[in-house]
Amino acid sequence: MPSLFQPRLVNGPFEDPGLFIPFQFERRAMLFDLGDLSRLAPRELLKISHVFVTHTHMDHFIGFDQLLRCVLGRQKDLCLYGPTGFIDNVEGKLAGYSWDLVDRFTCRLALHLTEVHADRLLRRSYHCGDGFAGAGDRVAQPFDGRLHAEPGLTVDAAVLQHSIPCLGLCLAERFHVNILKTGLEELGLAPGPWIARFKAALYAQVDPQTEFSIEPGPREAGGTFTVEHLTRKLARVTPGQKIAYITDVGDSAAAREAIAALAHDADQLFIEAAFLDRERERAAATHHLTARQAGELAALAHARRFTLFHFSPRYEGRAVELLLEARASYDRTLARLGRTHQR
Repeated sequence: MPSLFQPRLVNGPFEDPGLFIPFQFERRAMLFDLGDLSRLAPRELLKISHVFVTHTHMDHFIGFDQLLRCVLGRQKDLCLYGPTGFIDNVEGKLAGYSWDLVDRFTCRLALHLTEVHADRLLRRSYHCGDGFAGAGDRVAQPFDGRLHAEPGLTVDAAVLQHSIPCLGLCLAERFHVNILKTGLEELGLAPGPWIARFKAALYAQVDPQTEFSIEPGPREAGGTFTVEHLTRKLARVTPGQKIAYITDVGDSAAAREAIAALAHDADQLFIEAAFLDRERERAAATHHLTARQAGELAALAHARRFTLFHFSPRYEGRAVELLLEARASYDRTLARLGRTHQR
């Protein structure tokens, strides 16, 4: 059964970090980190609704300009999140351009920024029509770990420490609705935008007898059905998918506790492994993880699978050493915890 989230690293493990997360059956995606985005096609960039930036070092943030250029002139709301200083960083980017021609656009882009502190969120919006001048003052809200929530999913964050504050991120699906191909064929329906509406009805727990209309299309008859009937014919509900993303963090007891809690039982953990363990002093000095530490953290979080990225260029041509060290560490730690790994 296909999962709702289809995450993939934007670049190779020696290149800029970034995780692109398109949604199955939806023209929508999220993005963790804004490194070099040249490998993403414009049609993929246009799907992005939410961007979560771990921190604004250049290799995690340089793609902002490319994304902005692609969505400029579109009728779109783009939500962006980042750690302490993020709003000033984005304002600096926006101030670097002249916006005297934006009144020619009939479609107006809006940027909604959220800056994450340990105890609060700061929010402010910017609109293309006024040259991204900023609408009102920054609004403060309490922060309890949750950045974004909608009926079917949540995005949580932990404030970790690199050389500057850095966010660990977790995207969790409330539950997963598998759409059965046999049911589609029986009802004469084809996948389309209506599937997102149908799933939203299930997440909202609407009355099962509520009528649900599907417009006919080139490949489907359409029709009106009750939510109960569609659920019985089309839907298989399974536990939701959970994806965690950790990069640019120093190894410490506090970091381990926060990462293990954030990524607990993740179906897939994307985690940096900048150095081999023999260079753990260099890793500590630069606030990065070794492959051994990455494997240990994946096991402590009980992650079912993990993917390494953000390798130091010094290991070019030697990526297998990092992978083997992390896997051995993962297996050892699971054995110590009395668990078995799942590949």
